[in-house]
Amino acid sequence: MAGERVLCAMSGGVDSSVTAALLKDQGYQVVGAMMRFWPDDKRTDTFDSCCSPDAAYEARRVAEQVGVPFYLLDYREQFQRHIVGPFIDEYSKGRTPNPCVNCNTKVKFDELVKKAKMLGCRYVATGHYVKRVENARGEVEFHRGDDPRKDQTYFLWGTPRDALPYILFPVGELEKPRVREIAAERGLLTAQKPESQNICFVPGKVQDFVAEHIPQAQGFIREISSGEVVGEHLGTQFYTLGQKKGLGLYQSHRVRHVVHLAPDTNTVWVGDYDDCLWTGLKAQSANYLIDLTELPEELEVQVRYRTVPVKARVIRADESGFELAFADPQFAVAPGQSAVLYAGPRLLGGGLIEDHVPTLPEAKAPPKKRPAVLLS
Repeated sequence: MAGERVLCAMSGGVDSSVTAALLKDQGYQVVGAMMRFWPDDKRTDTFDSCCSPDAAYEARRVAEQVGVPFYLLDYREQFQRHIVGPFIDEYSKGRTPNPCVNCNTKVKFDELVKKAKMLGCRYVATGHYVKRVENARGEVEFHRGDDPRKDQTYFLWGTPRDALPYILFPVGELEKPRVREIAAERGLLTAQKPESQNICFVPGKVQDFVAEHIPQAQGFIREISSGEVVGEHLGTQFYTLGQKKGLGLYQSHRVRHVVHLAPDTNTVWVGDYDDCLWTGLKAQSANYLIDLTELPEELEVQVRYRTVPVKARVIRADESGFELAFADPQFAVAPGQSAVLYAGPRLLGGGLIEDHVPTLPEAKAPPKKRPAVLLS
């Protein structure tokens, strides 16, 4: 593949910087590019660690160090349409979205692959910790990166299958400390740059960001076993499944978890730990990186980033979605998050987790006089 033209996505971080350098060493014709997401009226506390004007400057400097051309590509409209808008909409529906999955699926490995072809590039390369593997049939597979602490396959389940042959991951077989060593050996200015830990467009806490876009609406917190009112809230968008802190219940000594969010009735349902256990899940908006006929009946599923995948059995799978039964019940599986499918290290695909609506009791009338609220 040496000599081929490749578009290298550069974020101004160390991983993408080393990616560009390694590709150049391997004989590719590298074109560096950064996707501009920040708007003209960017808040000073957003897009600060990645995808920012400063990061664009650093990416351009690294491209000069490596000796490759660099372009800043305008994707502001796509980012707002595919990422920020749906993020707010999902919270309004009582779901917990993962914007990084949408960004990789609909922007980086869809829009950027199209842009690469327009620029005469055969490949797109990124600094993801993912391994690109060719099987015996010459088909490209995505496997977990060799650094288990940095593996990012969870975010790539939505990659269009026909795009797999045109994506490269030069750091997928490296561990993070080695990536920094390579950057330092080459004198790249991003060698010691800290990693971004937050959602790039969200300043501070997610709840504060959501509060700016979704109006508060006072409602009741109800007990799932009885339907009784046990507290009040200012909006279901401020809660997540499994949450037990900061509920502000009337009887604050009782340990309760959020079991179900019902924006249609503006109700937060709480219960015991066992009430949060899921025996399986249903997922929609599925994408598969293999033929459906090859999907194993027994596989592994990961329902959150940085959690251990668990064994599951496929009950149903079609082009629109799938249903799984867990080998062991799982706690607080969140609608809107991704259910990502694996066979060992191989990424098979995934889907968006649907709401798991429990049997709800009859909602009882709230007490006429609210008991005193004790601070948790």
